[in-house]
Amino acid sequence: MRITGYRTLTTVQEWGRPVGDANGVFPDGVTTVPITIVETDGGISGVGLGPHVEIEKIFPAIEGEDPRAVSTLYDRMLRHTFKAGHGGPVFGTIGALDTALWDIKAQLAGEPLWRLLGGRDRRVPAYASGLDIGLTDDELVAEYEVYAGYGLRAAKLKGGLDIERDRHRLGLVRDVLTEAGHGRRPGLMLDVNEAWSRKQAVRHVAELERTLDLIWIEEPVRRWDAEGLAAVGRGVRASVATGENLTGLEQYRPLIGAGAVDIVQMAAVWGVTHFLRVAALAHAHDLPVSPIGNIPVGLLHAATSVPNHLVSELQDLRPPAGIGLDLHVEDGAFILGDAPGLGIRIDEVAIAAAGHRAGSPASQSPNVRPERAGKRLLAVAEHMPTAGPVRVEALLADAVAGQNDVAPLRH
Repeated sequence: MRITGYRTLTTVQEWGRPVGDANGVFPDGVTTVPITIVETDGGISGVGLGPHVEIEKIFPAIEGEDPRAVSTLYDRMLRHTFKAGHGGPVFGTIGALDTALWDIKAQLAGEPLWRLLGGRDRRVPAYASGLDIGLTDDELVAEYEVYAGYGLRAAKLKGGLDIERDRHRLGLVRDVLTEAGHGRRPGLMLDVNEAWSRKQAVRHVAELERTLDLIWIEEPVRRWDAEGLAAVGRGVRASVATGENLTGLEQYRPLIGAGAVDIVQMAAVWGVTHFLRVAALAHAHDLPVSPIGNIPVGLLHAATSVPNHLVSELQDLRPPAGIGLDLHVEDGAFILGDAPGLGIRIDEVAIAAAGHRAGSPASQSPNVRPERAGKRLLAVAEHMPTAGPVRVEALLADAVAGQNDVAPLRH
């Protein structure tokens, strides 16, 4: 069997609510989801969810090859791009192609990928992550009540702009999950997406820890700041989680060597082979791993096969438009199915119909770092109330100036 070609598609995730973080918000709650389909001369195609930036330059590294040689083809793609730099969306393109190859390999074996990789338990523990900084208090409570209804007892909130508001919102979610868990203490995490300086991170987390028990603080400072992340880890009780924006083992080594990371994360779009290699590196240092991303289906399968998987992120309970998944959520976990490969079904008619709903890039989206990030003297909006219809757009406007019903995943 040989790899003969590829196709690319783009669909949308319709969240039904504003989504974002300390860097910005998509107010219409619509985000794009790129798809790569790798084709073979045997009639089997594989699917990877992730960027297809410069794919026309990367694909020749695997064209005509046997798709079952996944690990060596991954390295061929890295070698093919080493001069230009295999980082960012280019690394994501390699990851999407890699995931599609694993999908093909498992289909050829007639097994779900989790079984092919050596997993014995199809259940993958999950935590709720609503990308929720743009929600009002009432919306926040309603959203996490839905998560709680599916048995999730741990939650990660977005914050970092206003510590008092972060404390208030974490308390609201804690109460929702405590009630759903019949009094059992839930797990709470805070993700500030690199919004702080080192001293701000220690000061703000220490303030939160006066009244809250945080499992981890995520990306408190810049992703590559090994010394700063280690300083934060020494100064707070919570674990430091980071890694979703790192690409390649060479970027993890300095952080792990400096004792700068307690929870090692990987983004779903970076691919299955990347996850497996980083998980092995983390395991060698007795560190747990936690995949990041909306419906990180490839990494969910891979997570069943590594000894140090801790928990995976569950963002939206609905798959992107036109995508069907052989998995569902129950009792606080993803439950993987038995369909060969990744169990992804593509409805190109539905994807084509959804394409026109993709919004235009916003200047204050989560993908654009604000000019004053990490340089704010005080909380952005300490004058804002801790309840009521306060949208993050107002908080972000201040920062710049002053520098629902959800359907479950079903197969």
